[in-house]
Amino acid sequence: MPRILRPGLIRALLAAALAVAALASHAANDVVVGSKRFTESYILGEIARQTLLEAGVAATHRQGLGNTAVMEQALATGGIALYPEYTGTIARELLKKDAPHPSLEQLNEWLKPRGLKAAVPLGFNNTYALAMREDDAARLGIATLSDLARSKEPLRFGLSHEFLVRADGWNALKQAYALPFTPGSGLDHGLAYQALAGKQVDVVDAYSTDAQIARLQLRVLKDDRNFFPRYDAVLLMRAEVDPQPLQRLAGRIDDDTMRALNAEVEIDGKTFEQAARGFLARAKSAPAAKASQPQSFLDRLFAPDLPRLLREHLTLVFASLAIAVAIGIPLGVLAHRMPRLEGTLMGVVGIVQTVPSLALLAFLIVLVGRIGFFPALLALAVYALLPIVRNTHAGLASLSGGMRQAGLALGMRDGQVLRSVELPLAAPTIFAGIKTAAVLNVGVATVATFIGAGGLGERIVAGLAVNDTTLMLAGAVPAAVLALLTQWVFDGLEHWLLKRRPGTETPRGRVQA
Repeated sequence: MPRILRPGLIRALLAAALAVAALASHAANDVVVGSKRFTESYILGEIARQTLLEAGVAATHRQGLGNTAVMEQALATGGIALYPEYTGTIARELLKKDAPHPSLEQLNEWLKPRGLKAAVPLGFNNTYALAMREDDAARLGIATLSDLARSKEPLRFGLSHEFLVRADGWNALKQAYALPFTPGSGLDHGLAYQALAGKQVDVVDAYSTDAQIARLQLRVLKDDRNFFPRYDAVLLMRAEVDPQPLQRLAGRIDDDTMRALNAEVEIDGKTFEQAARGFLARAKSAPAAKASQPQSFLDRLFAPDLPRLLREHLTLVFASLAIAVAIGIPLGVLAHRMPRLEGTLMGVVGIVQTVPSLALLAFLIVLVGRIGFFPALLALAVYALLPIVRNTHAGLASLSGGMRQAGLALGMRDGQVLRSVELPLAAPTIFAGIKTAAVLNVGVATVATFIGAGGLGERIVAGLAVNDTTLMLAGAVPAAVLALLTQWVFDGLEHWLLKRRPGTETPRGRVQA
């Protein structure tokens, strides 16, 4: 019988996958710094990480974890220790307080029951705003948000996903100014500027420190009714975190400095790490870091982080595949053996497959109480189930019922017939399902970056945040190559499996027993 289907091996696969999950999710002593999915947050997160390292504190940076709700969950569950946030977001989005200018002391009083605190005010106010192309704004006579509300022009809005749903975002702004517009679907913040420059949209939400405002010569519409609260940058952290090693950053980043740092990444092509290192060097009155030339695709592709990203990606793919094999094959057998359960089992597995990946990841974060590798592993295992369960059932259903009856007539027990006759004959079909699941998981694993699980998706998400096609391709190309290699490896294994299938001819022309 092909060894891949032996029950002992299935149990070993499950045990190995769970062991990998335990090791990967083991809580290290590092202070974990998080960041959201936009340039400024990446840079500030990297500045915090490097500052901690210089102070002798072990630290890591989980980049681009998602929106405010994901970050709050990550803090609450201990997945991260701190991340850069803004006072207005803390007050309105996290605490649901209608307080436009809360003090740091007031915020901390409200945050205390949650086990959180805000510390290290960085020195700049990155307020929300709406921006238009300067020529259009001048032609239409729009300088303020009130002017926008009075405009009869059918303007197209390109608003970020988070701004559309925030308590201090579009819905509240629309009500405050009686804006007569209906925006379309959400647009990633990094892509919105590209769409604005290409005249695909007319109005975008912006941050006042965005580098693209000056580069694209945009007009930031004045908030003449003072709707937006102050968004003073701070570090939001768990209550037990000692902020002392980070205090050297307090008040050191003003609006112009932050805008320049954003430009270093988005316009000059520096990495987040380079921009952060240069800032810290200048802050210490040391010689500034040597200016870097824009990196080519090959430089980005073979950057020093490639081995780590490949290791994380492959671990996610094959550990989740092992779990899916250990669960999916028995479920497929159960669906075949018990026809009354077939519809229910196949329906449940099929429905789970249709759940959007980000929604499933968010649900699993709440379920397991952490972010990172473990919920991503479970999500990928769930997505790998359908082809394995379906092909196991299909392979067994394709066999003649006479084979099972013949085995029983020879005195074999039902389990022996399954293990020694039916599963070996159905092995090629089952293996095809496993191959499909493996190739699909290589692609789906890139989404795990949104919850800090690492992998090649880090490059894709970071490139999306700064609208850097080269960086996105530096993550997408190796992911595609991995998918092709996985396909070829499994094709080779499948060919070997077919050669060993009972009932096929050996090279000497004999029929295997």
